[in-house]
Amino acid sequence: MPKTGSGIISSLLWRAGMNSTVTIPFWLLILLCVLAAWAAIGSLLIPSVRWFLRRRVSRVIDELNTRLQLRIQPFKTTKRQVLIDRLLYDPEVLKAVELHSTEHKLSRDEAMAEAENYAREIVPSFNAYAYFRAGYAIARWCARLLYRVRLGYSDETGLSKVDKNAGVVFVMNHRSNMDYILVAYLAATRAALSYAVGEWARIWPLQTLIRTLGAYFIRRNSGNHLYRRVLARYVQMATEGGVVQAVYPEGGLSRDGKIRPIKLGLLSYMVLGFDPDRERDIVFVPVGINYDRVIEDRSLLLKLEPAPVKRSFFFAIKTTLGFILHNFSLMLRRRWYRFGYAGVNFGTPISMKSYMKKHRIDFRKMNDDSRHEAVERLGKELMSEVGKVIPVLPVSLVATVLLEDGVTEMEEGKEFSELELKVAVQRLVEKLENLGGHVYIPRADQEYAITVGLRMLTLRRLVIKEEGMYRANIKEVPLLRFYANSIEHLLSK
Repeated sequence: MPKTGSGIISSLLWRAGMNSTVTIPFWLLILLCVLAAWAAIGSLLIPSVRWFLRRRVSRVIDELNTRLQLRIQPFKTTKRQVLIDRLLYDPEVLKAVELHSTEHKLSRDEAMAEAENYAREIVPSFNAYAYFRAGYAIARWCARLLYRVRLGYSDETGLSKVDKNAGVVFVMNHRSNMDYILVAYLAATRAALSYAVGEWARIWPLQTLIRTLGAYFIRRNSGNHLYRRVLARYVQMATEGGVVQAVYPEGGLSRDGKIRPIKLGLLSYMVLGFDPDRERDIVFVPVGINYDRVIEDRSLLLKLEPAPVKRSFFFAIKTTLGFILHNFSLMLRRRWYRFGYAGVNFGTPISMKSYMKKHRIDFRKMNDDSRHEAVERLGKELMSEVGKVIPVLPVSLVATVLLEDGVTEMEEGKEFSELELKVAVQRLVEKLENLGGHVYIPRADQEYAITVGLRMLTLRRLVIKEEGMYRANIKEVPLLRFYANSIEHLLSK
């Protein structure tokens, strides 16, 4: 019998025929009940829930594979732990572990533990349901909230000929962190993209979300041989497994608006072990991206300063919140415009098998110097194709015309009437089209395109309007040049 007022109760007869009792505190009884319930849930309910979720995800993948141009390959849906184990016990990784152990005087277990940390850091955990249901909805909402999103030129004939089982790699220029969202949204009818993202994204809870969407983390400037080998083997395994990937050969955002020199890291990992006689091809698809307004434009320009001021994390948060609140206040006053147009073009696919046959090369049979030169030539050719399909948007057109007469931060340039500006922009459009540029004209109306570009620049005070005449604001020449630079390579052919 329980002892009244003492907080203890009687419990558990030991055996039949025994009159003795064991007493335990009430809180311990509650704890035992909770643990028993948790054990029951773990053994009965959780496996059923997992089975239900796996079945639902499998149905989503089967449904998606009937309408996606590029199928979701089994490698992408393999359990994360299985991929980590495959990567960790890959022969090349094991060789790198032995070398790392010897060079740094570590035990094999310590070197192996380090390799495992790298593998867990890199390998994603793709969830098709999250990618196409939640991820796509968020990307679509975000892209369309901020921009008038347009898919311009697309080589549909070439894209339709790409083998559905090929390892497809979208090769892109890097204008903004919005690139990830924009391309994922526009490519959602073709494939589920796997991005390589930098260490900026390794913050909770963002890193969990990014892994779920199939992206993998990389340390861009790591000189650790073991880490580079683990990363290289993961990229090669993903490419061999037919995972659709998206890469930025520039290695970072363009700081002045121009295409940056390429970095060969990920590209070299993909092609160095490629066997042209195997069944699965690697197909590179050039993708050009441009914006009427890059959200980070001023921050990017600051990095060009000889001695850029280092800002704290809290300053970045404060600036970001200020930017959001300012735009939100404009929305409330109905004075907010979206950030102009965001355009994406898809160029002609380049088959790795055809490329190697055309140039009579095999990366596996080259020495280090020849291989490096061959990969560099490939990278330059790919980025040249990307440059050809970068969209020409209204702001880029107007900025180019306003800077044509040698405007500097010290000297004002020519003033234009609206009619003169429209005539000059029209001549520029004709020149670009003759050179093979892909000019996006909103509503197929050139006058409207110029009006839109001019409005964006005047609202941001990059262009000054006085007495019906327009001229570049000399204080904002670097920013105007940033937008003009996005199409400069098209005019220098």
